[in-house]
Amino acid sequence: SDRAALIARYRRAVEENEAASEKLRQLRRDYQAKKAEFDRSEASLAALQSCGQLIGEVLRCVDGDKYIVKASSGPRHLVSARPKIDASLLVPGTRVALDVTTLTIMRILPREVDPSVYNMLNEDPGDVDFSSVGGLNEQIQAIREVVEPPSD
Repeated sequence: SDRAALIARYRRAVEENEAASEKLRQLRRDYQAKKAEFDRSEASLAALQSCGQLIGEVLRCVDGDKYIVKASSGPRHLVSARPKIDASLLVPGTRVALDVTTLTIMRILPREVDPSVYNMLNEDPGDVDFSSVGGLNEQIQAIREVVEPPSD
């Protein structure tokens, strides 16, 4: 009776092992199929990236995954972005590379100007008049003589 119970336990363990082995084989087949699909899509993406790209600037987000981009050549396009691109980074003013054939945003580019210069572009000089500018008295007088009517 102990022997029958042990044999029954052994058979159950063998059946569980066979089921686990079959599940593992299926997972390996699924993995190989997904890997082949991934490799095909990466090859397609590399082919897309190898052709020319336009440089553009994001003007605004239209509908979650659509953007209006002004191409460096002039026209504006309604485009989408590659899924791998973080949409939160696609804010107005962001420079991007667009695929020439699909007009898809392929990657985010660094700013064209130095970051310190870029930050100065947004600075407000405040209220400045001629009296605030020092050392240019001769130039200011020359401008006044040209701009202001003579006082007779």
